[in-house]
Amino acid sequence: MEVLSQAQADFYDANGYLVVENRVPEPVIAAIRAEIARFEDEARGMTASNQRLDLEDSHTPDRPRVRRIKLPHTISDVMNGLLRSDAILAPVRDLIGPDIRLHNTKLNMKSAGYGAAVEWHQDFAFYPHTNDSVLAVGVLIDDMGDENGPLMVFPGSHKGPVHDHHADGVFIGAMDFAASGFDVAEAVKLTGPAGSITIHHGHIVHGSAVNTSSRDRRLLFYEMMAADAFPIMGSLTTFESIAEYDRRMLCGAPTLGPRLANVAVRIPQPPPQRQYTSIYELQKGLKNKAFSTAG
Repeated sequence: MEVLSQAQADFYDANGYLVVENRVPEPVIAAIRAEIARFEDEARGMTASNQRLDLEDSHTPDRPRVRRIKLPHTISDVMNGLLRSDAILAPVRDLIGPDIRLHNTKLNMKSAGYGAAVEWHQDFAFYPHTNDSVLAVGVLIDDMGDENGPLMVFPGSHKGPVHDHHADGVFIGAMDFAASGFDVAEAVKLTGPAGSITIHHGHIVHGSAVNTSSRDRRLLFYEMMAADAFPIMGSLTTFESIAEYDRRMLCGAPTLGPRLANVAVRIPQPPPQRQYTSIYELQKGLKNKAFSTAG
């Protein structure tokens, strides 16, 4: 173990999540906040989402509202550097081993008073792999409390099935929560001071409510997996070639030998015919929403 205790690793194994407080230095968090301000200024004048920025439904060109920065590690040196640092990778290695491959990055922004909800879902529903050494690290850019739309998880749900994320015969990236059998009173809110990290298993059921507080809640996600976890055909994970896929290695060595495990899988196909740019647009296909919509 590099940084986690055995008790922390055991907790993650049993519950499917972990919160490690004060993991990222304050100067790095301050630099990321400055980057966010730069991207928010970029959104001024925009009339639609693009390949870099996903806009709130209530966005207008003169009142820019950004709900997601897409692939921030490709457009921000600060966020790329943090991704590749031991602040992020050391606890991941403690949980899933030394050989780590990047899947995706995103910075979800819940601005004070209107930040959009994310309906209940499982990451593994989007990208099933040959084993479930798949997780996401969340970096708290702001203090995260009960009232400003924190990430919520159902402990132990990572050991259960992959639930249906379809409606009307197409994949919509969200569960019908009312029909799922879960009780929202049993969900745990992952809170902590800015600079803390959350880690959640790819199978765990999670979501987050609208930010109705007077404080921003920005959460930077780094999604990754063990190098021997390969996407199953039909997964939303794609790669151009094995050389390109191996360039996503964050540490350790790649392999051509997938590890096959007896894990629950559901294929995220077919996609809806309408175009979508993010999970927010995809989840609009859900009829029975668990959370209210943003203002």
